[in-house]
Amino acid sequence: MSDAPTSTPFQVIASSTPLRKSPSRDGARETQMLAGEVFHVHDHVDGWAQGVAALDGYEGWVKMEALAEPALIPTHTVKTLRTYVYAQPDMKSEPLALISMNAKIVGARREGRFLEAQRMGWVLEDHLRAVGEPVEADWVAVAERFEHTPYLWGGKESLGLDCSGLIQTAMEAAGRYIPRDSGPQEAWAKQQGRAVEITDDFSGLQRGDLVFWPGHVGVMTDGQTLLHANGHHMLAVKENLSRAAKRIAFNYAPINGIYRLG
Repeated sequence: MSDAPTSTPFQVIASSTPLRKSPSRDGARETQMLAGEVFHVHDHVDGWAQGVAALDGYEGWVKMEALAEPALIPTHTVKTLRTYVYAQPDMKSEPLALISMNAKIVGARREGRFLEAQRMGWVLEDHLRAVGEPVEADWVAVAERFEHTPYLWGGKESLGLDCSGLIQTAMEAAGRYIPRDSGPQEAWAKQQGRAVEITDDFSGLQRGDLVFWPGHVGVMTDGQTLLHANGHHMLAVKENLSRAAKRIAFNYAPINGIYRLG
Protein backbone atom coordinates (compact mmCIF):
# COMPACT_ATOMS: atom_id res chain seq x y z
CA MET A 1 0.00 0.00 0.00
CA SER A 2 1.33 3.45 -0.91
CA ASP A 3 1.99 5.96 1.86
CA ALA A 4 1.85 8.88 -0.59
CA PRO A 5 -0.52 11.63 0.56
CA THR A 6 -3.82 11.89 -1.25
CA SER A 7 -4.91 15.22 -2.69
CA THR A 8 -8.05 16.88 -3.96
CA PRO A 9 -7.87 19.39 -6.83
CA PHE A 10 -9.46 22.72 -5.98
CA GLN A 11 -9.66 25.81 -8.19
CA VAL A 12 -8.88 29.42 -7.32
CA ILE A 13 -12.05 31.51 -7.52
CA ALA A 14 -10.53 34.75 -6.20
CA SER A 15 -8.90 37.18 -8.63
CA SER A 16 -5.62 36.13 -7.02
CA THR A 17 -4.60 34.58 -3.74
CA PRO A 18 -1.28 34.41 -1.91
CA LEU A 19 0.30 31.04 -1.29
CA ARG A 20 1.86 31.36 2.16
CA LYS A 21 4.59 29.52 4.01
CA SER A 22 2.37 28.98 7.07
CA PRO A 23 -1.41 28.97 7.72
CA SER A 24 -1.66 32.58 8.83
CA ARG A 25 -2.34 35.94 7.22
CA ASP A 26 1.05 36.91 8.64
CA GLY A 27 2.71 33.90 7.02
CA ALA A 28 5.36 34.78 4.44
CA ARG A 29 3.94 35.17 0.93
CA GLU A 30 5.81 32.66 -1.23
CA THR A 31 3.96 33.27 -4.49
CA GLN A 32 0.50 33.99 -5.86
CA MET A 33 -2.05 31.89 -7.66
CA LEU A 34 -4.37 33.52 -10.16
CA ALA A 35 -8.04 32.91 -10.84
CA GLY A 36 -8.63 29.52 -12.42
CA GLU A 37 -5.39 27.91 -11.28
CA VAL A 38 -5.57 24.47 -9.69
CA PHE A 39 -4.35 23.79 -6.14
CA HIS A 40 -3.98 20.19 -5.02
CA VAL A 41 -5.10 20.16 -1.39
CA HIS A 42 -3.50 17.61 0.94
CA ASP A 43 -4.90 18.89 4.23
CA HIS A 44 -6.82 21.79 5.75
CA VAL A 45 -6.64 23.44 9.15
CA ASP A 46 -8.78 26.27 10.55
CA GLY A 47 -9.86 27.57 7.14
CA TRP A 48 -6.47 27.07 5.50
CA ALA A 49 -5.64 24.51 2.80
CA GLN A 50 -2.18 22.96 2.57
CA GLY A 51 -1.12 21.69 -0.82
CA VAL A 52 0.68 22.16 -4.13
CA ALA A 53 0.10 24.57 -7.01
CA ALA A 54 -0.44 22.58 -10.20
CA LEU A 55 1.26 25.18 -12.41
CA ASP A 56 4.73 25.07 -10.91
CA GLY A 57 4.70 22.63 -7.97
CA TYR A 58 4.95 25.35 -5.33
CA GLU A 59 3.89 24.12 -1.90
CA GLY A 60 2.22 26.17 0.79
CA TRP A 61 -1.01 27.32 2.42
CA VAL A 62 -4.01 29.05 0.82
CA LYS A 63 -7.21 30.36 2.42
CA MET A 64 -10.05 27.93 1.74
CA GLU A 65 -12.39 30.83 0.93
CA ALA A 66 -10.31 31.47 -2.21
CA LEU A 67 -10.88 27.92 -3.48
CA ALA A 68 -13.74 25.81 -4.80
CA GLU A 69 -14.23 22.24 -5.93
CA PRO A 70 -14.40 20.49 -8.24
CA ALA A 71 -11.65 21.92 -10.41
CA LEU A 72 -13.16 22.67 -13.81
CA ILE A 73 -11.27 22.58 -17.09
CA PRO A 74 -10.54 26.16 -18.25
CA THR A 75 -11.74 27.22 -21.69
CA HIS A 76 -10.08 30.65 -21.87
CA THR A 77 -7.10 32.60 -20.55
CA VAL A 78 -6.84 36.36 -19.99
CA LYS A 79 -4.56 37.75 -22.71
CA THR A 80 -4.65 41.44 -21.80
CA LEU A 81 -2.65 42.89 -18.93
CA ARG A 82 -5.82 42.82 -16.84
CA THR A 83 -9.59 42.88 -17.27
CA TYR A 84 -12.72 43.30 -15.17
CA VAL A 85 -15.22 40.63 -14.25
CA TYR A 86 -18.70 42.18 -14.30
CA ALA A 87 -21.91 41.30 -12.50
CA GLN A 88 -23.85 41.41 -15.77
CA PRO A 89 -22.94 41.24 -19.48
CA ASP A 90 -22.88 45.01 -19.57
CA MET A 91 -19.89 47.33 -19.22
CA LYS A 92 -22.03 49.64 -17.04
CA SER A 93 -22.73 46.90 -14.50
CA GLU A 94 -20.85 46.54 -11.25
CA PRO A 95 -17.30 45.15 -11.56
CA LEU A 96 -16.85 42.19 -9.23
CA ALA A 97 -13.14 41.54 -9.66
CA LEU A 98 -10.07 42.53 -11.62
CA ILE A 99 -8.19 39.56 -13.06
CA SER A 100 -4.71 39.59 -14.58
CA MET A 101 -2.95 38.09 -17.56
CA ASN A 102 -2.88 34.26 -17.46
CA ALA A 103 -5.90 34.04 -15.19
CA LYS A 104 -8.09 31.21 -16.43
CA ILE A 105 -11.85 31.02 -16.74
CA VAL A 106 -14.41 28.36 -17.53
CA GLY A 107 -16.69 29.85 -20.16
CA ALA A 108 -20.44 29.26 -20.14
CA ARG A 109 -23.04 31.47 -21.85
CA ARG A 110 -22.29 34.21 -24.34
CA GLU A 111 -24.26 37.41 -24.43
CA GLY A 112 -23.23 40.18 -26.81
CA ARG A 113 -19.51 40.84 -26.36
CA PHE A 114 -19.37 39.05 -23.01
CA LEU A 115 -18.62 35.51 -21.90
CA GLU A 116 -19.87 34.17 -18.59
CA ALA A 117 -17.06 32.92 -16.39
CA GLN A 118 -18.38 30.19 -14.13
CA ARG A 119 -18.12 30.99 -10.40
CA MET A 120 -17.05 34.56 -11.21
CA GLY A 121 -19.17 36.74 -13.51
CA TRP A 122 -18.99 38.16 -17.02
CA VAL A 123 -15.78 38.97 -18.93
CA LEU A 124 -15.28 40.85 -22.20
CA GLU A 125 -14.47 38.09 -24.69
CA ASP A 126 -12.07 40.30 -26.65
CA HIS A 127 -9.75 40.19 -23.62
CA LEU A 128 -9.60 36.39 -23.63
CA ARG A 129 -7.73 33.74 -25.61
CA ALA A 130 -9.54 30.46 -26.10
CA VAL A 131 -7.65 27.29 -25.27
CA GLY A 132 -6.01 26.12 -28.49
CA GLU A 133 -5.67 29.58 -30.01
CA PRO A 134 -2.15 30.85 -30.79
CA VAL A 135 -0.18 32.14 -27.81
CA GLU A 136 1.95 35.29 -27.73
CA ALA A 137 4.80 35.12 -30.24
CA ASP A 138 7.29 37.30 -28.33
CA TRP A 139 7.52 36.69 -24.60
CA VAL A 140 9.85 39.66 -24.12
CA ALA A 141 7.21 41.96 -25.63
CA VAL A 142 4.78 40.55 -23.06
CA ALA A 143 7.25 41.31 -20.25
CA GLU A 144 7.61 44.88 -21.55
CA ARG A 145 3.88 45.42 -21.02
CA PHE A 146 4.52 45.09 -17.28
CA GLU A 147 6.94 48.03 -17.20
CA HIS A 148 6.10 50.38 -14.27
CA THR A 149 4.15 47.65 -12.45
CA PRO A 150 4.77 47.94 -8.69
CA TYR A 151 7.19 45.47 -7.15
CA LEU A 152 5.56 42.91 -4.86
CA TRP A 153 7.51 40.13 -3.22
CA GLY A 154 5.91 36.85 -4.27
CA GLY A 155 3.63 38.62 -6.77
CA LYS A 156 2.89 37.54 -10.32
CA GLU A 157 -0.11 39.66 -11.31
CA SER A 158 -0.45 42.94 -13.18
CA LEU A 159 -1.00 44.86 -9.92
CA GLY A 160 2.31 43.72 -8.45
CA LEU A 161 5.03 41.19 -9.17
CA ASP A 162 8.61 40.29 -8.36
CA CYS A 163 11.57 39.56 -10.62
CA SER A 164 10.94 35.87 -11.21
CA GLY A 165 7.19 36.41 -11.31
CA LEU A 166 7.68 38.77 -14.25
CA ILE A 167 9.69 36.18 -16.17
CA GLN A 168 7.37 33.29 -15.36
CA THR A 169 4.24 35.28 -16.25
CA ALA A 170 5.57 36.56 -19.58
CA MET A 171 6.80 33.15 -20.62
CA GLU A 172 3.53 31.45 -19.71
CA ALA A 173 1.67 33.87 -21.98
CA ALA A 174 3.94 32.66 -24.79
CA GLY A 175 3.37 29.00 -23.98
CA ARG A 176 6.68 28.42 -22.18
CA TYR A 177 6.66 27.12 -18.63
CA ILE A 178 9.50 27.97 -16.30
CA PRO A 179 9.98 27.43 -12.54
CA ARG A 180 8.73 30.12 -10.17
CA ASP A 181 11.92 31.26 -8.39
CA SER A 182 15.08 32.76 -9.87
CA GLY A 183 17.41 29.98 -8.69
CA PRO A 184 15.43 27.17 -10.37
CA GLN A 185 14.89 29.49 -13.34
CA GLU A 186 18.65 29.78 -13.78
CA ALA A 187 19.01 25.99 -13.63
CA TRP A 188 16.24 25.74 -16.24
CA ALA A 189 17.96 28.32 -18.47
CA LYS A 190 21.22 26.37 -18.29
CA GLN A 191 19.40 23.30 -19.60
CA GLN A 192 17.22 25.04 -22.18
CA GLY A 193 19.76 27.53 -23.54
CA ARG A 194 23.42 28.32 -23.57
CA ALA A 195 25.65 30.52 -21.45
CA VAL A 196 26.69 33.89 -22.87
CA GLU A 197 30.14 35.24 -22.06
CA ILE A 198 30.05 38.03 -19.49
CA THR A 199 32.41 40.75 -20.73
CA ASP A 200 33.46 43.90 -18.89
CA ASP A 201 31.29 46.04 -21.15
CA PHE A 202 28.51 43.46 -21.56
CA SER A 203 28.98 43.42 -25.31
CA GLY A 204 27.38 40.75 -27.46
CA LEU A 205 24.08 40.59 -25.61
CA GLN A 206 20.74 40.54 -27.39
CA ARG A 207 17.01 40.74 -26.80
CA GLY A 208 15.74 37.80 -24.76
CA ASP A 209 18.96 37.04 -22.90
CA LEU A 210 18.25 36.18 -19.27
CA VAL A 211 20.53 37.80 -16.69
CA PHE A 212 20.85 36.19 -13.24
CA TRP A 213 22.19 37.35 -9.91
CA PRO A 214 21.91 35.31 -6.70
CA GLY A 215 18.18 35.61 -5.99
CA HIS A 216 17.43 37.96 -8.90
CA VAL A 217 16.68 37.80 -12.64
CA GLY A 218 15.97 40.16 -15.52
CA VAL A 219 15.68 40.04 -19.29
CA MET A 220 17.45 42.06 -21.97
CA THR A 221 15.14 44.02 -24.25
CA ASP A 222 18.06 44.93 -26.53
CA GLY A 223 21.85 44.75 -26.37
CA GLN A 224 22.14 47.29 -23.54
CA THR A 225 18.80 47.45 -21.72
CA LEU A 226 17.65 45.27 -18.85
CA LEU A 227 14.01 44.90 -17.82
CA HIS A 228 13.55 43.68 -14.26
CA ALA A 229 11.16 43.99 -11.34
CA ASN A 230 13.32 45.06 -8.43
CA GLY A 231 13.27 46.29 -4.86
CA HIS A 232 15.56 49.26 -5.59
CA HIS A 233 12.98 51.05 -7.72
CA MET A 234 10.05 49.06 -6.28
CA LEU A 235 8.89 48.79 -9.90
CA ALA A 236 9.44 46.80 -13.03
CA VAL A 237 11.81 49.09 -14.93
CA LYS A 238 14.08 49.25 -17.95
CA GLU A 239 17.60 50.46 -17.28
CA ASN A 240 21.08 50.23 -18.71
CA LEU A 241 22.55 46.86 -17.75
CA SER A 242 26.02 48.24 -17.01
CA ARG A 243 24.65 50.77 -14.52
CA ALA A 244 22.30 48.23 -12.93
CA ALA A 245 25.05 45.61 -12.66
CA LYS A 246 27.41 48.06 -10.92
CA ARG A 247 24.74 49.08 -8.41
CA ILE A 248 23.68 45.52 -7.67
CA ALA A 249 27.30 44.33 -7.37
CA PHE A 250 28.04 47.16 -4.93
CA ASN A 251 24.95 46.56 -2.81
CA TYR A 252 24.58 42.82 -3.13
CA ALA A 253 26.45 40.58 -5.59
CA PRO A 254 27.81 40.42 -9.15
CA ILE A 255 26.03 38.69 -12.03
CA ASN A 256 25.87 34.91 -11.74
CA GLY A 257 25.29 34.13 -15.39
CA ILE A 258 23.66 35.17 -18.64
CA TYR A 259 21.80 32.66 -20.81
CA ARG A 260 20.37 32.72 -24.32
CA LEU A 261 17.37 30.51 -24.98
CA GLY A 262 16.84 28.60 -28.18
